[in-house]
Amino acid sequence: MVKIDFYGGVDEIGGNKILLGSNFTSIFLDFGMSFNKANDYFSEFLQPRKGNGIMDFIEMGLLPKIKGVYRDDYLRHCGLNSLKKPSVQGLLLSHAHMDHSAYIHHLRHDIPLYMTEESQLILKVLEDTSVISFGETLEYKQTFHFTPKKRVEGFKRLTGKDARIERELNIVKPYKNFEIGDFTIKSAPVDHSLPGATGFIIEDNKETLVYTGDLRFHGRKPEITKKFVKESKKANPHVMISEGTRIDNPSTETEEDIEIKAKTLISGFNGLVIVNFPVRDLDRLLTFYKVARETDRILVVNLKQAYMLKLFSGRGYPELKDVGVYVPKRGWGLIGDDSFVCWDGKWLCGSEIDESQRSSDFKNWEREFIEGDNTVNYMDLRKDPEKYLFRCDFFELKELIDVKPEKAIYIKSVTEPFDDEMEFDEKRVNNWLKHFNLCPVYKMHVSGHASGPELLEMIRDVHPEILYPIHTENKELFKVLEEDGIKVVYPHQSKKL
Repeated sequence: MVKIDFYGGVDEIGGNKILLGSNFTSIFLDFGMSFNKANDYFSEFLQPRKGNGIMDFIEMGLLPKIKGVYRDDYLRHCGLNSLKKPSVQGLLLSHAHMDHSAYIHHLRHDIPLYMTEESQLILKVLEDTSVISFGETLEYKQTFHFTPKKRVEGFKRLTGKDARIERELNIVKPYKNFEIGDFTIKSAPVDHSLPGATGFIIEDNKETLVYTGDLRFHGRKPEITKKFVKESKKANPHVMISEGTRIDNPSTETEEDIEIKAKTLISGFNGLVIVNFPVRDLDRLLTFYKVARETDRILVVNLKQAYMLKLFSGRGYPELKDVGVYVPKRGWGLIGDDSFVCWDGKWLCGSEIDESQRSSDFKNWEREFIEGDNTVNYMDLRKDPEKYLFRCDFFELKELIDVKPEKAIYIKSVTEPFDDEMEFDEKRVNNWLKHFNLCPVYKMHVSGHASGPELLEMIRDVHPEILYPIHTENKELFKVLEEDGIKVVYPHQSKKL
């Protein structure tokens, strides 16, 4: 019988870290951050210390105490011994949301990773565009190492390409068997609020287990979730580990509902339309791209989304050339005519400065996007607001100071706050919106998670012998399944040394 240890996702939404063990093989299902626990101790300006390796995370209960899984450089830096071989033979990633993937950074480089190609692309975007500590997931760079200097005596810190160690990355194909030790595994794609989400059907020589990851039936690709259910049922699983985020919620609005509402609101409006939607939700980007086109507007995205659209070209999402790319002020602010710099004794406005000087304010990965024919800046939004649908999140609200919207609509297309940190951010957002007279707020959002009735119907259809409900704060609502002969077992947080 497969042994299951839950190190996250228990009585909380997210933070999935599930260890499966069978004979001589152990594998992880996801290795994500618990937002609730992290926010209990840390904030934007109070973060775990890179110089303390994993110890801040262990001390505050954010990482479990498991031998043979953590990176050698972090352990030895803190005076701890590392096992010669990993105690886990692989990690299966269901999708690239942080509550499932963020803590992969802390794992040994010799633990192979298994994920979909789309998840790999999203993690690449995150790595290439973020500057946070503990941010690398795909890339493994040795830390706390010195190397001899080349031309003089002494040592220097090991950095850059020299610090990289190859991490084994395996791209999984839909419903194609692959093996990790005792386990035979299939990736079973599901629809979620970002590309590349998958469940897994896992067999050893005695039984079958199904893991849902996060899924929904009301997105743009319900057929792939329905196939997951069909194939899971066919596998006749002994155990099912199911997410239950919205087990208490019957709502099943769709992306098409957002399209209709947004088009109705925007049609005939001749001011700027501002919308906030999740940066990695390409289905939602597609929704507002369609809304923009059908209301004779151009969807304007930020530089990170431009990079993502470039990587996802040809996969059914808008092409980069068909959207506007917003170029913000950076560094010296050499965008437009509002900033002046001294050049050879003369004061010139930003638009008079050559491109090479303006681009020096931007990171290398950003530069290809700030020179295209489809760039948009604050002057464009100010001059012709009726032409644009401007995607603007919490971190971009400061752009409104330059845009100075005189007549605008604000659409909120993100989840409602669910912790104290998000509540504080929400208050700040509302202060900005009031300052620029962007009230009322028009709320249009659908979840990345299945509704309660859909979850129960799915589990009844698959009909495992045992169900473990995770990724939920309402596990007791699954108890009704026992009337159908399904044993519901509430998982407990494991504490392994």
